[in-house]
Amino acid sequence: MSAQQPTIVLVHGAFADSSSWNGVVDALQSHGHRVVAASNPLRGLSTDAEYVRQLVASVDGPVVLAGHSYGGAVISNAAKGLANVKALVYVAAFIPDEGESALTLAAKFPGSTLGEALRPVPVTLPDGSQVTDLYIEQGTFHQQFAADVPERTAVVMAATQRPVTDAALAESAAAPAWRDIPSWVLVATEDRNIPPQTQTFMAERARAKVVSVTASHAVSVSHPGDVARLIDEAARAAA
Repeated sequence: MSAQQPTIVLVHGAFADSSSWNGVVDALQSHGHRVVAASNPLRGLSTDAEYVRQLVASVDGPVVLAGHSYGGAVISNAAKGLANVKALVYVAAFIPDEGESALTLAAKFPGSTLGEALRPVPVTLPDGSQVTDLYIEQGTFHQQFAADVPERTAVVMAATQRPVTDAALAESAAAPAWRDIPSWVLVATEDRNIPPQTQTFMAERARAKVVSVTASHAVSVSHPGDVARLIDEAARAAA
């Protein structure tokens, strides 16, 4: 344990940005926590994890690392071997084991309707290579991603969503940090992106402390207080 209070580092997932944590940040800051909401590149699992890893390594003192959705896969890889990461928090998130991808986990149990809601956009990069960016169709975003968020808020979220590459979702994870670092998991029971059964399976495998919230995939927006309470619990255990 450390006498220094941990810094909370938040990592968003696909189809979102750092502002998806705004309500959680406000709640955590009101309880005296120092918070950093990272900007997840959403380009590739290994490169995204390395980006977050370098950010976390720059933090002075202990860290609680939290990830939403695809951000869970990122923090699992990013925290491996980082001595200052004292706790991991997964919020409606992927918790892959080595060799698993977000795509394989999303299909492990029935219930995800994400695939049919996606809009692929081919992109040619400056070096001539090509990638495919994935967006959620704006017309289906509310029900697919954020069904319990006010409609006007969901419309704005749909317009400002950041795409993830198909390669990032298909990339296999490296050896996960959750095998060595205590973990907390929030299961969103109305999630249409990652089936709740998948979330529960991954949480049990990681031997995590689990809470369930009746919420959509966008639980950090619709229930920021519940998310903040779980992160605060992890932070207190790590302090």
